[in-house]
Amino acid sequence: MENRVSHPDKNSRVPMAMMFVVLCGLSFYLGGIFCSEKDKIETTDVAEVVSSPRESSVAPLQIKSAAFPECSSDYQDYTPCTDPRRWKRYGNHRLTFMERHCPPVFERKECLVPPPVGYKPPITWPKSRDQCWYRNVPYDWIDKQKSNQHWLRKEGEKFLFPGGGTMFPRGVGAYVDLMQDLIPEMKDGTIRSAIDTGCGVASWGGDLLDRGILTVSLAPRDNHEAQVQFALERGIPAILGIISTQRLPFPSNAFDMAHCSRCLIPWTEFGGIYLLEVHRILRPGGFWVLSGPPVNYENRWRGWNTTVEEQKSDYEKLQELLTSMCFKLYDKKDDIAVWQKASDNSCYSKLTYPDAYPPKCDDSLEPDSAWYTPLRPCVVVPSPRIKKSAMESIPKWPERLHATPERILDVHGGSASAFKHDDSKWKIRAKHYKKLLPALGSDKIRNVMDMNTVYGGFAAALIDDPLWVMNVVSSYAANTLPVVFDRGLIGTFHDWCEAFSTYPRTYDLLHLDGLFTAESHRCDMKYVLLEMDRILRPAGYAIIRESSYFADAISTIARGMRWSCRREDTEYGAEKEKILICQKKLWHSSNQSSR
Repeated sequence: MENRVSHPDKNSRVPMAMMFVVLCGLSFYLGGIFCSEKDKIETTDVAEVVSSPRESSVAPLQIKSAAFPECSSDYQDYTPCTDPRRWKRYGNHRLTFMERHCPPVFERKECLVPPPVGYKPPITWPKSRDQCWYRNVPYDWIDKQKSNQHWLRKEGEKFLFPGGGTMFPRGVGAYVDLMQDLIPEMKDGTIRSAIDTGCGVASWGGDLLDRGILTVSLAPRDNHEAQVQFALERGIPAILGIISTQRLPFPSNAFDMAHCSRCLIPWTEFGGIYLLEVHRILRPGGFWVLSGPPVNYENRWRGWNTTVEEQKSDYEKLQELLTSMCFKLYDKKDDIAVWQKASDNSCYSKLTYPDAYPPKCDDSLEPDSAWYTPLRPCVVVPSPRIKKSAMESIPKWPERLHATPERILDVHGGSASAFKHDDSKWKIRAKHYKKLLPALGSDKIRNVMDMNTVYGGFAAALIDDPLWVMNVVSSYAANTLPVVFDRGLIGTFHDWCEAFSTYPRTYDLLHLDGLFTAESHRCDMKYVLLEMDRILRPAGYAIIRESSYFADAISTIARGMRWSCRREDTEYGAEKEKILICQKKLWHSSNQSSR
């Protein structure tokens, strides 16, 4: 830009310099979301805009159209922040390399991730729980390695999921039946949300859906197994993640139940730090379920390549650690043991003793801080102000969906009236969305993401439809995710300046409400749109609710991603806000190299 500015004499240099600063500042404010000095494609060339986007009379943002190239075919399962190609850069200690390590801007891909050869629209729910197209998740390794455990088997053009697992040889249904006998709260709506660490292909979470329990299945990215991709292809909620050195992206006191079936996490090592993280995210009175070593060591130790004495010692260490963290053994039978987290804070008084281990966490770290927050070897004690969020006090499902959560008072501006207003607003909006997109509410849409929810109102409005919603709360926004979990919904923290923790082609519908307006000042939103394309299934949809200022520019970039979009009015016909209904095209790779 300096090369274009003439300097006729010395007297003009000061005003010209001032003008340069003003123009640069204005350009950054208005064009920052689509223009970065490091961007290399023409899609980001922003036209000159003089007015502020906050003014009602502002002209819409205009950009030049350009097509994004295809990524090479070896990027068909690309997960930018958990990419095995970059693992060697990071250490092996506690599997740190499997945590999130996002590429810098100059390494980001500005191309469209291709589907595998032979990809076809996924099998619809509920049939998808038991089968999926082999070509959609073409991983033979897991079939060969896990066929004897009946995780899945390849039959013709499909993978079938018989519901087996290492610890449930009689099938996942019989396994969960036994669990329900041990935990009656699974039957009456007391337990609504769960997390499965080391989920395999998520058969446990899939079985619980019919029992009214919504489960987040968690597994790390790996070279071969693609466990989370199988789960999502089946239509079961799942997310990439690992308990290693960072907290999981969930608030404290969130889940009603946590589960580990031979997930091989060394619970008693490193001062019990992994179990301390489970304690943090588990609701007071919540249940932790473990099957596999060292449970039932008396009968199982021969198959674990160890001795009965070693397994007995491991079990005693585990029991001692859990007791010190205010868990109590709730019940145990065969291969399943269940512990319950304390419902009140009376037990935690012992953690103030000088020799207590693990100690109580100090107040320097917010319990809900969970985005790149290091794990600490201490117990996060629930706030004494939270009295109605424990299992015994929170309303049972489905009543809790519309009951005002106690923790809304911790949100700036949060109140019972604000919650009720949000609930009513989203009922009206969802009804309007279904008129604009008839596929919403049908079997064509199963996996849904609300990319920047507040209280989970969009998910609540769709609760009777055959779908589930991953509610995402920005790590830079107000902390409303505890409210989402208290309603019996699921969600995660995320920063949309980075890639989401999932495989490509894992969501049928992406919904956002003013995300570009709210966060365009922080990062280049071109990458958000490319990320949306990566995680959206071919022929999947996006509902983009945005200010009129951004709507046309978003449509232009969407065309460059081979999306078709149409502009619609909101339910109230407001001019300052528009709705884009977009659909991603199903295309097949031409083997063009990555750029």
